[in-house]
Amino acid sequence: MADIGPPLGLIAIGLVLWLAVTATIGGISVQTIGLILTIVGVVWLVIELFQARGVRRRDDVVVRERPVVRERDVY
Repeated sequence: MADIGPPLGLIAIGLVLWLAVTATIGGISVQTIGLILTIVGVVWLVIELFQARGVRRRDDVVVRERPVVRERDVY
């Protein structure tokens, strides 16, 4: 199962900073930081979902073992 909580949290924080806050700190726009956090969160979420999809496919593989047949030595 994909752990999508942290990327969703990062996206939420980024969207709040990007869309709701209008401030600058030391010449750095808080909106720009929010946009960067949102983009990083989306990329992180996509990576998590692709990894979860790959793990699920590996779990569907069925491996069947054949019994080993050995010939007996005849004396």
